[in-house]
Amino acid sequence: MSCGANPEANLARVLQKIGEAADQGAQVVSTQELFRSPYFCQTEDHSNFALAEPIPGPSTEALSQLAAERAIVIVASLFERRAAGLYHNTAVVIDADGRLLGSYRKMHIPDDPLFYEKFYFTPGDLGFRSFATKYGRIGVLICWDQWYPEAARLTALTGAQIIFYPTAIGWHPSEKAEYGERQHSSWETIQRSHAIANGVWVAVANRIGHEPTPSGVGGQPAGEGIQFWGQSFIADPSGQIITRATVDREEILLADCDLDLLDVQRTHWPFLRDRRIDAYDGITSRYLDNDGRGRR
Repeated sequence: MSCGANPEANLARVLQKIGEAADQGAQVVSTQELFRSPYFCQTEDHSNFALAEPIPGPSTEALSQLAAERAIVIVASLFERRAAGLYHNTAVVIDADGRLLGSYRKMHIPDDPLFYEKFYFTPGDLGFRSFATKYGRIGVLICWDQWYPEAARLTALTGAQIIFYPTAIGWHPSEKAEYGERQHSSWETIQRSHAIANGVWVAVANRIGHEPTPSGVGGQPAGEGIQFWGQSFIADPSGQIITRATVDREEILLADCDLDLLDVQRTHWPFLRDRRIDAYDGITSRYLDNDGRGRR
C-alpha cells in the first residue's frame, strides 16, 4: 500500500487491509516495511525519531488483538524505540492467538542516496530467526537483507518454511529509464535464488507510490524522491513466481503455500545435504587474501 503522513491513519488502514486479507482466506499476513509512515529515511532528520515506538507498544497491541480475533498470523514491520538514542528497524511475528512470538531486527543497514538508514537504525542484535506459528515456521528478513544469501541461508537453517521480506524499495525517477528494468530484475532474481538455494517459500511485500523527498531539511527544497516499484511476489521452493502484484495499485496478494513442497524440493535438489560445512570458515572473513586466509 501507499502511506500518508498520519501514523494512526496508516495503522488503521493496515488493520483494515489485514482484515480484508483474512476475509479472503489468508492465514499468514505480512505488511510492507515501515508501514506506519512515509519512508522517512530519504533524509537525515532528527524529528523523524518521534515516529518510533516501543515493542510491545500501541501497534503490536492493536495487531495482536486483530490476530486473535481473526485467528491469523501477522508479520509487521515497525520503527522500534528500544531506549533513548537506540532505535531499530524491526519486524514482529504475532501468532494466531494474539501472542507476540518475538522480533527480528534488521541486520544489514544501507546508506545510499535517499536510503539513509544508518542515521536511524542500529544494526540488529537478535540474529537470524524463525518462529513456530499455528500455520508453519516463519522466518523474517527486511528489505536490504534480501540481497544477502548468508541471511537467507541462516534463516532457513533455523527451520523456516517461508521467509518473508517486508520491503520499501524503488527507483530514483530520473534513473528509471536507464536502470529501472535491470534494477528490478536483479531484486526479483536474488530473492528467487534464495528460494531455490534453500528450498523455502519466499514472500515479498513491497511499498507502492511516489514519495517526493521532503523539503525544509537543512534548507533543501523538495526532491524527486522515490518511486516505489511495488510488484510484491510469492515464489515457491523451486523459485517459480506463483503470483505477482502490479507496480502502482494497492492490492492484497494471496497464494496457497504447500509446505510439503519443501521436502520434495530438497530431496530432488539436495543442496542442504551436499553443503561442505567443513570448508566454509572463510565466509566469516571480510575478504580472503590470495593464500585463502581471511581477515576480519
